[in-house]
Order: sequence, then structure tokens, then C-alpha cells
Amino acid sequence: MSDARKQSLYFPEEMLRQMQEEAIRQDRSLSWVVQRAWRLARERIGKLPASGVAHPPAAADAGGSQR
Repeated sequence: MSDARKQSLYFPEEMLRQMQEEAIRQDRSLSWVVQRAWRLARERIGKLPASGVAHPPAAADAGGSQR
């Protein structure tokens, strides 16, 4: 049994068209193309610098310390 979860992703129209064409060329689903692209790009994306946007504290830290 696969761990398939539904998720909506939004792509620019031209990028989506290119991915659809590639899926047709390879006789694969669009989902397969996106998953394969992620597997191939994951390490490279992980090497990109962080955006510098601070993330909110975790829920356990949100209450602050009590004295």
C-alpha cells in the first residue's frame, strides 16, 4: 500500500504545460514526473541558501517562560 496523499500544487501555466508534455512523452502520469523531478533535485535544492525568513516558534515555545 502506498502512502498517497492528495495535495494541491500551483504551477505557472507554461511550466505545467511543459511537465504535461514530458509526462505524455514518457507515457507516465504528471504525478510521476513531479515526484521524479523532486527526487532528482532534492539535494541541489537543499544546498540553496535559506530565505532568511524567521519561522514562528514551535507551539511549546509560544507561551514564553513563566517565573
